[in-house]
Amino acid sequence: MRRLILLFSMMLVACVLVACNKPAISKELTIEIGESTKFTEEEILEAIDLVRKDFNFPAATLTKIWYDEEISNSLITVYLKNGRGAVNGVKSENVLILLSEFYVDRSGENPVLNSDSIYTDFQWILIRDINSSNWIIDDWGY
Repeated sequence: MRRLILLFSMMLVACVLVACNKPAISKELTIEIGESTKFTEEEILEAIDLVRKDFNFPAATLTKIWYDEEISNSLITVYLKNGRGAVNGVKSENVLILLSEFYVDRSGENPVLNSDSIYTDFQWILIRDINSSNWIIDDWGY
């Protein structure tokens, strides 16, 4: 019985530690979707949901995600010419670029990003095979 209690306690502690280690998504996450002639609101929201689920920067809180078609199209041109899009064969109509903002706290737990800083216009490049495929995150950064 003691072993069972000890095992259960260890599993509970492990679960709590894993849950506490998750990067944060602001409870007041701002989502902005501009006008689009290229994608439906549902397609854009699916892409945003994927970024929200994938956001995993240590000591960082995602505060804003937005889609601006004019900016996205401009960044897609660069991606297709100089980025991974130049080699992966994706068509421009199957590329969506979201922008985001996140805050890195003062804890110093992020070994790469500056503490107590806000990063804005951070890009998430999402692609799909065809317009009925699910989005995947192909790249991110500036």
